[in-house]
Amino acid sequence: MDAKGYLQEVGTQVNADFVKNRSILSFEEYLSLFLNDPRAQARNAAQYLRDVMDYFGTQTVPHPTGTIRRFKVFDAEGSERDGRVAGQEEVQNAIYRVLGNFVRAGRINKLILLHGPNGSAKSTLVNALKAGMETYSRQPQGALYRIAWVFPSEKLIKGSIGFGERTDGSGELTTFAHLDAESIDLRMPCELRDHPLFAMPPGERRKVLEAALKKKGLGNGDGESGDFILSDYVRDGELCSKCRRIYTALLNSYNGDWLKVMRHVQVERFYVSRRYQVATVTVEPQMSVDAVVQQITADRTQLNVPAPLHSTVLFEPHGPLVHANRGLIEYADLLKRPLEAFKYLLGFSETSEVPLEPFVLQLDEVLIASSNEKHLGAFKELPDFASFKGRIELVRVPYLRRYRTEQQIYDAQVSPTTVGKHVAPHATEVASMWAVLTRLKKPIPDRYPGDVKELIDHVTPVEKLHLYEEGAPPDRLSLANTKELRKLREELFTESEAYPNYEGRVGASAREIKTALFNAAQNPDYKCLNGLAVLEELEAICKDKSVYEYLLQEVMDGYHDHEAFVRVAEAEYLDRVDTEVRESMGLVSEGQYRELVERYIQGVSHWVRGEKMRNRVTGEMEKPDEQRMQEVEAIVMPKGEDAAEFRRGLIASIGAHRLDNPEATMDYPRIFPDMFKRLRDHYFEERKRVLRKNKENVLKYLSEDRGMLTPREQAQVQSTLKTMAERYGYCEHCAKDAILFLMKKRYA
Repeated sequence: MDAKGYLQEVGTQVNADFVKNRSILSFEEYLSLFLNDPRAQARNAAQYLRDVMDYFGTQTVPHPTGTIRRFKVFDAEGSERDGRVAGQEEVQNAIYRVLGNFVRAGRINKLILLHGPNGSAKSTLVNALKAGMETYSRQPQGALYRIAWVFPSEKLIKGSIGFGERTDGSGELTTFAHLDAESIDLRMPCELRDHPLFAMPPGERRKVLEAALKKKGLGNGDGESGDFILSDYVRDGELCSKCRRIYTALLNSYNGDWLKVMRHVQVERFYVSRRYQVATVTVEPQMSVDAVVQQITADRTQLNVPAPLHSTVLFEPHGPLVHANRGLIEYADLLKRPLEAFKYLLGFSETSEVPLEPFVLQLDEVLIASSNEKHLGAFKELPDFASFKGRIELVRVPYLRRYRTEQQIYDAQVSPTTVGKHVAPHATEVASMWAVLTRLKKPIPDRYPGDVKELIDHVTPVEKLHLYEEGAPPDRLSLANTKELRKLREELFTESEAYPNYEGRVGASAREIKTALFNAAQNPDYKCLNGLAVLEELEAICKDKSVYEYLLQEVMDGYHDHEAFVRVAEAEYLDRVDTEVRESMGLVSEGQYRELVERYIQGVSHWVRGEKMRNRVTGEMEKPDEQRMQEVEAIVMPKGEDAAEFRRGLIASIGAHRLDNPEATMDYPRIFPDMFKRLRDHYFEERKRVLRKNKENVLKYLSEDRGMLTPREQAQVQSTLKTMAERYGYCEHCAKDAILFLMKKRYA
């Protein structure tokens, strides 16, 4: 394709998109668009932002409290790799509820203050909302329009005719909105992006709003006769100072002929943009008020203004508050500013107005601010906090307390591309586990009934870690205590929500862990970023108590013992490597475990019901094989458990699973993960000598001693390494490092 042809093709496409998106409209065309879809065009900023969240949809995800709704806008699909918000579903739902309150009130009357420790994703949450707004504003249902004023050239006004459908019967133009650039002397956009309907007289605007909503079955906008609530901004808002002065000057010039004034109105579609600060702005800590004005007309020499505006003084507002109108403004680290610098928010958050010297700004924007707990605590001590309290909606953003959710943060940003080497299995998982362990608090037994106080008092940090993540109580508990602790999972997770020093307020931040991972990737002793390098980096962090404040916490029954948590993370890493190496060797298949458990449960089921079962060999009806059941129970049943109670508990668990999943097939590994784990551990404990020999063979194969192995042994090692690579993601380097470490710690 030649350059000219390519340019013509691009030009045709841009023009087609421009027309398709209805980028420039006359007021009459916009009114037709409004009447066709009044709900979309009568939204204020809170309704728009809530629709943004709805547009991307929701999904239900597992949570320690059961299940919870997650808004997909925070998944930031197709955006930068670190744009996704991991977890924080409670915060997402809180923001959605607050927006719902604004919608029902018909006005944005509070500032949303996200507060939590440094690095808890406060800014990431807001950035995801902004990115969602950008995407939504480019969709047909997310179209936003603003007003502009067009003044044609004097030559055109004095007599040019023949503009087809844009002229009335006398040949006079009915709109200047679609004139080409050569026919326009001046175009004045509205910096505040005033709603186009503001060009209508207030009384007539209310009538057309109510009539259009009723026609579409949305009631009259009061929320009682329909599901749509008209905001104060759209129903009662007025043109900004500059637009009002232009409107008044034109109305005077045309002796009150409103239709002639409307010829000058051009309706322009605009798109939310973070880069260009259109309807979304981030304000960093600063000293000044966030809106100012400048005079743009004083006499004819300063601007080539048309005759009707010669004696009109126009002021143009600008600044973050102005740029963010009709959208969202974020105040990053708001409380780092001196109090006087944001006192104007007292009035603005309640009235949506900011008084400036020549006029009052009327704004429509959602206010979201962030603060860490230290600054919020200091702010609460100030006398002025009482004035702010009723105008602020506090939304807590704690650190994550589920390690697999935490791992999602690092998996998105730590890759072979970013670290320049292979990322071994469990490298980010080890870091995530340690990070979450540093954030956990010891449960308070006195908050629980007397019969479970002791049970709660003995829950260790690593047990709490797995209870939050998998709902898995420790193996040491009896079946009855296991059930009890599972029931208490939600209560444990929410125990400290009412406390100032809540769980998730203190601990390692994701930023610090990311730095540790990138540092570990530069460790010259390893060719991959593996768990061993990460463990070394975590040990180094624990030695730097002068930098990391959370390391100074008092140790309480194993909680806050951050150096010990490195050993805990190491043990968890070894468990995973050991399991993966064993299974890669193929000494026993998962199907064999499943068959053994199914036969055992079948026998238990008949035993509980007091029924006989058919012997597979003889075909005779017999009592369940008690000896076979006892052999399995010797492996899978917790010590001290009564066999009869254990059997009844298993059948009760199966019944509960059937009630929750009536259509699903029985997935025993999912229902009884502890049972399968004990079976695997028992099997491999009995074959430890064989395992040690096989692992030594793998190490020989990966060293200069490969020739010492027989062809059969080499084939077995190759099969093991292939499975480790394909199933778990090991390369030869990290497989060797992991097995060496495992042999040293577990098989020496």
